[in-house]
Amino acid sequence: MDAPAYLDSSLTTADRVADLVSRMTLPEKVGQMMQLNSKDGVTGLIEDFHVGSILHTSPAAMVEADTAVRGSRLRIPLLVGEDCIHGHSFFEGAEIYPTQLGLAATWDRDLVQRIARATAVEVSATGIHWTFSPVLCITRDLRWGRVSETFGEDPYLIGELASAMVAGYQGDGLDDPTAILATAKHFAGYSETQGGRDASEADLSRRKLRSWFLPPFERVAREGCRTFMLGYQGIDGTPITVNDWLLNDVLRGEWGYAGTLITDWDNVGNLVREQRMFPDYATAAAAAVNAGNDMIMATPAFFDGAQEAVARGLLPEERIDEAVGRILTLKFDLGLFENPRLPDADRQREVIGQDAHRALGLEASRRSLVLLENDGLLPLDTGEGAPPRRIAVVGPNAHDAQTQLGDWAGSSGQADWLPHGQPRDMILTTVDGLREQVPDGWEVTYERGAEIGTTGPDPEGETFADGQPRPHIMNAAEPDADQIAAAVAASQGADAVVAVLGDRIELIGEGRSTATLELLGGQVALLDALVETATPVILVVLASKPHVLPPSAERASAIIWAANPGMHGGQAIAELILGAIEPSGRLPLSWPRHVGQQPTYYNQIDAQHGHRYADLTQEPRWVFGEGRSFTTVEYSDLQLLAPGDDDVVRAHVTLANTGSRPALETVQVYVRDEVTSATWADRELKAHRQVTLAPGETRAVELELPLAACSIVNAEGERVIEPGTFTMLVGPSSRLRDLLSVRFRIG
Repeated sequence: MDAPAYLDSSLTTADRVADLVSRMTLPEKVGQMMQLNSKDGVTGLIEDFHVGSILHTSPAAMVEADTAVRGSRLRIPLLVGEDCIHGHSFFEGAEIYPTQLGLAATWDRDLVQRIARATAVEVSATGIHWTFSPVLCITRDLRWGRVSETFGEDPYLIGELASAMVAGYQGDGLDDPTAILATAKHFAGYSETQGGRDASEADLSRRKLRSWFLPPFERVAREGCRTFMLGYQGIDGTPITVNDWLLNDVLRGEWGYAGTLITDWDNVGNLVREQRMFPDYATAAAAAVNAGNDMIMATPAFFDGAQEAVARGLLPEERIDEAVGRILTLKFDLGLFENPRLPDADRQREVIGQDAHRALGLEASRRSLVLLENDGLLPLDTGEGAPPRRIAVVGPNAHDAQTQLGDWAGSSGQADWLPHGQPRDMILTTVDGLREQVPDGWEVTYERGAEIGTTGPDPEGETFADGQPRPHIMNAAEPDADQIAAAVAASQGADAVVAVLGDRIELIGEGRSTATLELLGGQVALLDALVETATPVILVVLASKPHVLPPSAERASAIIWAANPGMHGGQAIAELILGAIEPSGRLPLSWPRHVGQQPTYYNQIDAQHGHRYADLTQEPRWVFGEGRSFTTVEYSDLQLLAPGDDDVVRAHVTLANTGSRPALETVQVYVRDEVTSATWADRELKAHRQVTLAPGETRAVELELPLAACSIVNAEGERVIEPGTFTMLVGPSSRLRDLLSVRFRIG
């Protein structure tokens, strides 16, 4: 008997998909549209639901799943998905890089692409085909728990780095066995929260979406990102899950997107429960599938609901066929029918945590650090003839290896097969790093100094309405006089104190937004005490996002932001303090002075009554694009160049390194449309270049600004370039006083 046509690899994907869909029963089709959590076993998911995909799957469960698939009628291979966010998050021994926000601080497209490629190589060896990354959400309110998963506050930078990450994950094509599916999420506007609360209604107009939130998604859609994940929230009364305008008119229609759409966790269930849009799962399933959803994540009731919807005439089976066809296309393009890409132990030994990936992780950790302040103390003198020194390291994040990694990293709570997190011997804390890096004869001491807090059950109950566990809440610790006294005593006898403060995993992530941005627990009391000693304080804010720092931070000699800097973060911090590397990170988002400033992004539309509150300033503490070096770089002589034949404005600017240290300078190009038909931001980042400068070197740097970047979205919601006068602004940050300017016209 001849094999069915869908198993003939010489046929086109379209022909194979058509043949297989024609052989499937309705329950088998509906099952293909489901992605279910494998926490409680996988065999039943395949036998009872004919499931097309699983997620949160331990290595042992993958073998069990393959056995069940081979025993099924059509033997359709599974798509295995996982949140491999900044490295292979939940595989023991994998390289964990800085969080996405930390990677954004590098402003380096090539580095981000190389990290995604290395991640794909490790992930693909473990039987996983699909990562739910990158996040293209724009950070707005810093109280939101998922800030660390974003690339920051600017649509251009988000688009650049998301494009790089998608290219790294998907490689040269899905037929490459090291390629994995990328996911652009959360489409769209999910981060425009109310009060910073996760998954709250997003108050967004369609024009605002088109202006800032959609452009990064449009870019990766047109560049071939194979899957999009939909946000939880509603916009203007319509949940994204059933938003026909966004999913069909814009994504499928205007952008011509032919990829696969997947809901976020139990979005269809949310339509029935929290959002109360539909009375039952049949009507909710029909609405979600008719709106364009292809794969439904973590909604077991969709199985019966979708079949009932077909029986009631609410959902045409042809629409189910269309969704199933997109899912099967992914499986055929990945070659899973010929090679299901199961876990490969030999390959894992070869690639997981390999030396090249460890070196890449160290490079990323170094590049992610942002030097915010420095009164000249840094770098500490380690040169020949320098006397031996004693460094006191204090703070709850100075020697906490797992907190250093941040969310989606082993011990962050999403996987139960890594209860203790990633291997301790792979992680260098700040204490570890300094002890390894200081010259012979130097002494490094450590005192914890303060606690951040403890967690306990939410008074609302252990679970949400859908049975999912509620995150525990944080109870801030009181300052401990004995801990502070020990830290002060260690600091008073030292030449410098390195205070490593910040947040921890219980304050980060999905469902874990915070009401404040202050340093919690005993940390402020600790810092207050440290600056009263005669010892210079180097404050390291090892935190998932910007915080509001206390007045005592103004008295620190140096301030470094380390955005969950990965496994090598402690080494990188030590190297920066000791001058073994140059600080090159630049802020991908602004830092507030007080929580009442939220939101604090640089490209807000100007207010009409000044730039301060009656009681406090509106000026951020540090602005988007800002970051210090150990040298000084001066900008001068910004001039337009003669136009070429293409649609690009060209200019050059002269950079001069006037100090004694080398620099990696991030040259930022902003544009202002001087007169617009609709209100618009004063300036927006539209290009950047990174330039190396030796001590004393002067260099003319050529810049290119595409004319297409000079557009706005008018009052009718159309993106247009309006003829008139524009200003190019060039400098080291988004702060106006840091920027040179030159005008040009578009006729």
